[in-house]
Amino acid sequence: MSVEDKSSESETAHETYEIEDVAFIGRTLEEYVRMFDLDLAELDDAAILDCPSGACAFVAEATKRGISAVGADVMYQSDYGDLDERGEVDIEMALDGFDGVEDLFEWEFYGDVDGVREHWTNAYETFLGDYSAGLSSGRYVPAKLPNLPFEDDEFTLTLSAHLLFLYAGRLSHEFHVESLRELARVTEDEVRVYPLADFEGTPYPRLDEILETLAEDGHGVEIESVPFEFQRGASDILVIDCA
Repeated sequence: MSVEDKSSESETAHETYEIEDVAFIGRTLEEYVRMFDLDLAELDDAAILDCPSGACAFVAEATKRGISAVGADVMYQSDYGDLDERGEVDIEMALDGFDGVEDLFEWEFYGDVDGVREHWTNAYETFLGDYSAGLSSGRYVPAKLPNLPFEDDEFTLTLSAHLLFLYAGRLSHEFHVESLRELARVTEDEVRVYPLADFEGTPYPRLDEILETLAEDGHGVEIESVPFEFQRGASDILVIDCA
């Protein structure tokens, strides 16, 4: 079983499934800075959406630094206890998935599996520490792509990690297109999406079609390299210019 891929062997590559079934795993602020090539000093006046935000620490850590950030995820309709239990289970399941597929990954950043556990557990615990207060204040919003409860151009920058393209085998092409259009709708400046490959490191086969569709919608589109690579070959992001 591949890392974070919770599908059974009987599932086919063409099935479309519910977003609730993705692994509830978070990344630290340090991982986000590298994955999305962020300069935090440039975000002081920005309004940032993280979608889907999962158990990531970005919103909590950005808020501590005075940066306006909102996380949106379908899992935020769950209470604290459910997310606490789900996060622990999903981290261990993902870590078990590294066994036998270590060659699919670059270990320079994490060092080893224990390093991955440390980062993901830190992210999950930081998120949980902020969740209750953030949910009541509107910092965490229950929402499900491709329909978000936000106004046009509500955010300056949107970050989207570890859903689109990663789960390409189980989320339809139409879902990808409509989700990217929706992320662009609620964003004034830029949408950044990471990674552009699935669990095996295979690039999304219809990416050119998506770039063409977004360009026809009037958006600028670029593929840019970032200073982060964990899955081999996953060192690029999609940047959508919404301005």
